[in-house]
Amino acid sequence: MSTLVTAVRDALRAVGDPERGRGMQAYLKTTEPCLGVRLPEVRRHARAAAATHPPATPAELERAARQLWREAAAREERYAAIALTGLPIARGALELLPLHEEMITTGAWWDLVDGVQPRVRDLLLAHPAQLRPVLQSWARSPDRWLRRSAVTAQLGAKARTDTALLSEVIEVNAGDPEFFVRKAIGWALRDLATTDPAWVRRFLAGHELSPLSRREAGKHLDR
Repeated sequence: MSTLVTAVRDALRAVGDPERGRGMQAYLKTTEPCLGVRLPEVRRHARAAAATHPPATPAELERAARQLWREAAAREERYAAIALTGLPIARGALELLPLHEEMITTGAWWDLVDGVQPRVRDLLLAHPAQLRPVLQSWARSPDRWLRRSAVTAQLGAKARTDTALLSEVIEVNAGDPEFFVRKAIGWALRDLATTDPAWVRRFLAGHELSPLSRREAGKHLDR
């Protein structure tokens, strides 16, 4: 799989824009260099490299993504690693959960953490019995990014949202002073309000939340 990793790296460096990279680095407030490749392009090049050098199993893909993540010399390589985990061969693959957790805890910033969110959602939808206790544990973790991920895990689940689980992970974090967790609570509720506004209204009426969480949650409800 080192061939796939090399192909991804070469493709990203070939299209990088150093000036844009400096702007990206400043915007993200990261010390990690940026090549200056827009996220849709990163994803496209990662998919193209995987099509040319296809992993045969989820385990092979996991090794390539982990190598790309751990050895990243630029932010976009980490974006590409996340993109690889979204390939059809990996979708819903429970064996990738440790890698997703590593990406969340070592990425430790909103752009990387939120990039992993759809993978966690897909695992929850595919393996609810296994993922539910994982998210319950994450919601109580000392790591703020795992707590955020527990709250945002069901973004996009729509009618398949496990509202009992959502209630639990929000309730245990309702008093969290951490900005990124409070923002996540509002985001999760706002997302569900597009498909189940009545449930969100009942939840808001019955719970004390930070002004930030409540303001974010109510955006769709006020329309």
